[in-house]
Amino acid sequence: MAKNERPGIFQPERTPLDVTFLVFSGASIMCVASAIDPLRAANRIAGEILFNFKLVSVSGDPAMTTCGLPVAVSGKFDPAAKTDMIVVVAGFGTQGYATGSFLQGLRRAARSARACGGVEAGTWLVARAGLLEGRAATTHWEDMEDFAAAFPGTDVRPDRYVIDGPVFTTGGASPTFDLMLHLVRSRLGMAAALDVASVFIYDQSRAATDAQPLVSLGRLDGYDPRLAQAIRLMEAHVDQPLGMAAIAKRAGVTPRTLEGIFNKSIGETPGAYYLRLRLTAARKLVVDTRVPMADIAARTGFSSAAAFSRAFSRSFGRSPTALRKD
Repeated sequence: MAKNERPGIFQPERTPLDVTFLVFSGASIMCVASAIDPLRAANRIAGEILFNFKLVSVSGDPAMTTCGLPVAVSGKFDPAAKTDMIVVVAGFGTQGYATGSFLQGLRRAARSARACGGVEAGTWLVARAGLLEGRAATTHWEDMEDFAAAFPGTDVRPDRYVIDGPVFTTGGASPTFDLMLHLVRSRLGMAAALDVASVFIYDQSRAATDAQPLVSLGRLDGYDPRLAQAIRLMEAHVDQPLGMAAIAKRAGVTPRTLEGIFNKSIGETPGAYYLRLRLTAARKLVVDTRVPMADIAARTGFSSAAAFSRAFSRSFGRSPTALRKD
């Protein structure tokens, strides 16, 4: 720990931790809930307030989540307010919030807090405030390449969540839940963390360094590991697609057997599924970013922008250019 860093919050300690959740409109309601509810449950299980949390927004108005539900807040973000932990929860539209005055306020608040971090797109705001320079961090897998290019001084990792000194970052809702369980476990012990997980019937807790999956398989891994392995190979080679024979060989089956597994489990051939996976990744880049179409084509394994546009139009009924204009 550097000399200018306070003792970390991820250590045994029953002193109440003051937590400020700074929530932005455009955040996912699942990210908000995954950040807050584990701490609420820990308080209930402990029978005392060990996590004293509050929700604020930049303006003091409710934050409107992507599903249309507003998140009530107790007031306006005050950089001078005393707190131990600041959690920036954000989603779409973070660029519009990254004003000079806000970033200055976030830096000021982070200096006096014991820990500060970002959930999903909140990582962008934390980085723009200069808090991730020279640090390791993560963000949602959709943004990872652009994030790494925007912040070359940050060690960007594909992990579910990253804790580097007093700064933490998560890739999305489920990793945020894992981070909060880790916080409960670190401070109150394994039994308390298991009790919190049991409240939500949550038995898929992952390690921080587990990679973020492009495709969330849920419990599919337990039903047919060959199918899971094939899908993981596909998601790892979106930009340079593997042939079906190569995928089958790595999964330990013949191409014919692989086709049977996909048809039985998913209802389509492995080739059709692979193409749909790539096009789904492409669609997100078309809708959510301003990345040029030629770059999107290259990132998702198409030989040219024209080939990409034809495949995209067949799948979604509209060209990528037309979809972006809407």
